[in-house]
Amino acid sequence: MAGGSKRTARKQGRPLRWGLVMVAAAAALFAGLPAWTDTLIGDPVLGMDDPILGSKHDFTGLNQRAGVFAMPGVAFSDYGNPCVHCHIPPERAEADERREGAIPDWNRFFPASDNYQLYDSTYLDSKTRTPSPISLLCLSCHDGTMGVDMVVFPPSDFDSAEDQALHMRINGADDIVSCGKCHNGRVAHDIAIKHIGTDLRNDHPISMRYAGLLRSDPDFRLPDTPEGFNNGVRLYDGRVECASCHNVHDPSKDLLLREDSDLLCQTCHTK
Repeated sequence: MAGGSKRTARKQGRPLRWGLVMVAAAAALFAGLPAWTDTLIGDPVLGMDDPILGSKHDFTGLNQRAGVFAMPGVAFSDYGNPCVHCHIPPERAEADERREGAIPDWNRFFPASDNYQLYDSTYLDSKTRTPSPISLLCLSCHDGTMGVDMVVFPPSDFDSAEDQALHMRINGADDIVSCGKCHNGRVAHDIAIKHIGTDLRNDHPISMRYAGLLRSDPDFRLPDTPEGFNNGVRLYDGRVECASCHNVHDPSKDLLLREDSDLLCQTCHTK
């Protein structure tokens, strides 16, 4: 980030981190969950109404919701905080996460692999060699190379000395540190759709400049604002990313899509 002090830059570049709020008395809403619910962190605007709470991306109290009691502390570390798997805890807001090997502005390490095979075509208006940080955030779990609980800064009340988790990966492999050991469609539901891998050539291209900007390509619609479209499909610094079409904070639609699947493609593409 350029210009201003580190504190000023972080205020401009990390609205979600600085906006995280502590909501008291949540235990009454989450009966039977651990004591961490007394100070549950929610979305800065939605608070306890944040749809991510209780969703598949909320690992806190997963054993109570799923009726499985062997997972937290064994398969992964349950930090008792639904936001920490992506967002830097408020008490570490001034820390330099990049020095710790983190994806800039996020509480995740860079994925264990940088050998991504990206979609390529002669018809692409712009190309990229590597995913942008906002897409690396998603890939740090879904490429299957690193444990889902491998955060840079655990919450301050987490005792790492007592952590004995396997730090399992969203990976279809049949080994002890991969979720596919059980989630293979036979023992438990198949995780194949969640394991994207590092070969992204059969996925929608990411991290390229949106071709519809400045009406540069008639096959693409001009966005409603520099940030994207009025239906929620977003651009990040003018680029198409994983989060352009998927909203992790809204599990109401299949695959976390920002628009119904039959309308999503028409948001950007004219044909």
